[in-house]
Amino acid sequence: MYEGFANAYDQMMEEIPYEEWFEKLHSYIRKQGVEKGILCELGCGTGTMTEHFAKAGYEMIGIDNSIDMLAMAQQKKQETNSDILYLEQDMQEFELAEPADVIVSICDSMNYLLEEEDMCSTLRQVKNNLKTDGYFIFDLKTKYCFQTVMGNRTMVEQEEDITYIWENYFYVEEEINEYSLTIFQRRNTSDLFEKTEEVHHQKVYSLEKMQELLEQNGLVVVECLDEKMEGKPREDSERIYIVAKNEEENQ
Repeated sequence: MYEGFANAYDQMMEEIPYEEWFEKLHSYIRKQGVEKGILCELGCGTGTMTEHFAKAGYEMIGIDNSIDMLAMAQQKKQETNSDILYLEQDMQEFELAEPADVIVSICDSMNYLLEEEDMCSTLRQVKNNLKTDGYFIFDLKTKYCFQTVMGNRTMVEQEEDITYIWENYFYVEEEINEYSLTIFQRRNTSDLFEKTEEVHHQKVYSLEKMQELLEQNGLVVVECLDEKMEGKPREDSERIYIVAKNEEENQ
């Protein structure tokens, strides 16, 4: 996933309010007393959020499974001259040289873990790579978002240098969301367009199930928040945040 259209990703995600998300996350983390230290982002993609935290003074580590997405992140790193360590690792197996004060995962990266076993593997690695009293903060798209907001829809966006077709399907019984992407992107300054096709799957995890899995893997749920991180999740919340803590010393 994300191998074929890393060059188009940022352009396609222009409407995502990364700066607003960062401000809310940063404010929350500071309220927990973590104003500096090691912060690791799982599923960092092209490094947009990673760069925001680096500018705020954290020692940043970005982890992603896509070498092409990391290549884009490295370009940003060179442009900003930031001191970010990027690692090509699977979330289920990631390892840090020293434990992080905070681990975050945003933009529904955790929804890509399609089996409970995959989720548990990731949560175990989070605990193993998090300091005692360190925080794990992540978001999830909700069933309401997948089924009601996105539903079985086809969306088309056309600009001068890029056109993409997004076909979305939600399988109710499996609680799996599938979206097929077809992208036509102009090659540099030529009149030729390159076609890329990818299929992605994401899994719905209820709040109750996530609380159960977190506790099974040694992480204590601190609180659950809506998409604005201002209150408890609602029935029509499209995205939720879960804050967990490692209260046990790692062996």
